[in-house]
Amino acid sequence: MSEETPGFDEKPEVPADAAPDDAAEPKAAASSEEEAAAPAGDSAAVQDVALLAQLDQARTALGERTADLQRVQAEYQNYRRRVERDRIAVKEIAVASLLTELLPTLDDIGRAREHGELVGGFKSVAESLETAAAKMGLQQFGKEGEPFDPTIHEALMHSYAADVTEDTCVAILQPGYRIGERTIRPARVAVAEPQPGTAPKSEAAEAETPSDKDADAPDEG
Repeated sequence: MSEETPGFDEKPEVPADAAPDDAAEPKAAASSEEEAAAPAGDSAAVQDVALLAQLDQARTALGERTADLQRVQAEYQNYRRRVERDRIAVKEIAVASLLTELLPTLDDIGRAREHGELVGGFKSVAESLETAAAKMGLQQFGKEGEPFDPTIHEALMHSYAADVTEDTCVAILQPGYRIGERTIRPARVAVAEPQPGTAPKSEAAEAETPSDKDADAPDEG
């Protein structure tokens, strides 16, 4: 009769709340999937940040290029205006130089007209020359009786007159000429000044006393 070894037929005790091995495997698989999904999400976020950074750089570059273009355009406009201004100035200087050389001839034509010598073919040529000079912008100025202005008049003679209240051009010895606002020769004139000690008419009228007015008035009654 054989003796049974105690303990061989007994099964090890397993806790009631212990899960079988097959149930543990899905949990391990789920955790591995979560670990794999987490890096993928971080990578997408990194890519978004990189794209935003590139977009900011592109916007900054676009702003700089736009500013450069605006600056170049402004410089070009200034250059065009400067060239146009210089071109006009050079043209005016050339025209003024040419007309200045013609002034003695125009003076001769004026004297011939005053003496009645501007006749025949000479008259036709003289009028054509004056017309051409006027088309180029030449304007004559200087009239008897106008106030003396040292900026446009050159006084060659001085005298006194009782009938003037300020320095007045009483004779035009040579007319002045201008092109636009530019004077190329002042008018050469004879100037009459008020007689020393003579009060202007307005002051003389104000100097009249009330007694004089009363003396001139008829007596009442």
